[in-house]
Amino acid sequence: MAGEHADRAQADQEHAGQGLSARDQVAAGTAAVVVGAITGFAVSFGASPGVLDYALLSAGSLALAVQRRAPLLVLALTTLCLTGFVLHGHPAAIAALPVIGAVHTVSSIGRRGPGALASVVFLAGYLIAAPGDAEMAKKVGLLAGWFVCALVTGLAGKNWQAYLRQTEERALEAERTREEAGLRRAGEERLRIARELHDSLTHSISIIKLQAGVAAHLARKRGEEVPPSLLAIEEASGEAMRELRATLDVLRTDEPTGTPALLVERARGAGLAVSLRVSGRERPLSRGIDGTAYRVVQEALTNAARHAGGGEVRVELCYEERELVVSVDDDGSARPGRPVRAGVGLTGMGERVAAVGGTLCTGPREGGGFSVRAALPVEAP
Repeated sequence: MAGEHADRAQADQEHAGQGLSARDQVAAGTAAVVVGAITGFAVSFGASPGVLDYALLSAGSLALAVQRRAPLLVLALTTLCLTGFVLHGHPAAIAALPVIGAVHTVSSIGRRGPGALASVVFLAGYLIAAPGDAEMAKKVGLLAGWFVCALVTGLAGKNWQAYLRQTEERALEAERTREEAGLRRAGEERLRIARELHDSLTHSISIIKLQAGVAAHLARKRGEEVPPSLLAIEEASGEAMRELRATLDVLRTDEPTGTPALLVERARGAGLAVSLRVSGRERPLSRGIDGTAYRVVQEALTNAARHAGGGEVRVELCYEERELVVSVDDDGSARPGRPVRAGVGLTGMGERVAAVGGTLCTGPREGGGFSVRAALPVEAP
């Protein structure tokens, strides 16, 4: 327990250090832009910029601190402020750095159009304010190249992140497929063993029990005393048949041994923030319905643990008059309108629900996150 608290405290300190580092970087970048622009202004005009120039430089640079939250708004603000500075003051090339950073950010989220428009606006303002000499033409060409690099690198970063996500999803799907294949092979092997035992061992034990019973019957019919060994054979063979039938039942069944409440407790123990709510008149149901409800909750919790990103998960069992409604909602990253590829788990869940005559609805929730809702009839077909 003490180790967990120490690890948590260390993680919090690292997180706080990362946040401070990000703010320090923005502050340092702002200071560099302001100092560089002031130096260029003083060299060209022999004077310091005015209050308006300071305000435009600072606002356009400091806005980058929140560019991850509102990239398009920050791009517009930075472009307007820094373009206003070069038009009002002097076209210092270093003033383009905040705009280049904002262009890179919007390009990395796939918004190349606004990034290109902001680049054109700043370069147009720079051309208007710049004196028409060969030196300024070189600076404009250099700035245009930097803006193009910002757009290209942002797009390349977006594609790389998409590739990493797809690779991770394929790895998870491959792992899930291996698990499903392993379970399927194990089930097939159990059925094969059950068939072999039934076809061979059951037949032999039945013959032994039958012959012992016939021999005991004939001895009684002749008025002879039945040998104790014969009675022991008859009793042992009957007991063996009962145990063999029980073993075959275990091998042939794939029903779970547990309840949704037990699954919730296990998920909590694994660190998932999950709650359980039971409504309606709780009552025992058929083995098929109980098993299907168990599997639905199990698969939904597994998906939430992998894709919800540590969000809260709510499991609800609603016992209605004619059906049992199982709902599992999480606060993950799924959003309406984003396509969700149905993997092996969701497909198997739908097949289980359909096998008992129920209906299954899965998909992103309106407020964000993923929802699984299965309506199972109280009486399985």
